[in-house]
Amino acid sequence: MLIDLILLLLFAGIPYYLFFEKTNILVKEKIFYLSSLLVICGMILSHQSPHTASTPIAVVALIASLFSLYKANKTTNLYKLAYYILFFNAPMLIMLQPRESTLYGVSLLITLLGIFMMGKYYERNYGSANYRSITGITLVTPYAGLMLTIYLTALALYPPFPNSLMFLNGILNSELSTLWYITVVIIFFGNFLIAVRIMAKTVFGKPNTNVHYIDLNPKERWLHLAMFIILLVLSVVGIKELLV
Repeated sequence: MLIDLILLLLFAGIPYYLFFEKTNILVKEKIFYLSSLLVICGMILSHQSPHTASTPIAVVALIASLFSLYKANKTTNLYKLAYYILFFNAPMLIMLQPRESTLYGVSLLITLLGIFMMGKYYERNYGSANYRSITGITLVTPYAGLMLTIYLTALALYPPFPNSLMFLNGILNSELSTLWYITVVIIFFGNFLIAVRIMAKTVFGKPNTNVHYIDLNPKERWLHLAMFIILLVLSVVGIKELLV
């Protein structure tokens, strides 16, 4: 039970909601870094202390997850989106077996890091990481549009991206229950709907004529290419896990 409580604290964004959201001690970028570090610590702890999540903790994690989904749906800031989605996926990280949880957590972190980096691109070129007015980027900034589409497609749990493969592998290696079915459905459709909503609002559509669009520079392109290669490697790992 103690391990479950610690994992809930590390995975579900409780420090953020109880403290950092109400203060200005950390800026949004630093909150993402801290949240990612806490999730990594949680994955390490789950490996060192194998356990089965208790039903009460799983229920609390699911309730916290739904709140994070609500927050993710309301925000148009890519920095906030990255850590809200991380918190939203907490039930999967808690309820999966340690190996499956780690694999899914790593692929999720890489995907969200990509979205976070796109937020930095938005802030650098458009003044903030808010994508509300930056519409139709795939038509005027094809490199940025392509990379954001890749990250959002991975987040939406489309195969053959690793998130979907790790998600499926985790399900196949878990003991199913009514709560587990409910959790899987909520996490799957939550990730999918958020990703599709963002694609509709900023990737596709008509470009804003009031915005001076700037595409990824060569250094950023190489960096995002490296991220894409990491996702491909994780996809291979995910396929191998499914075939074992």
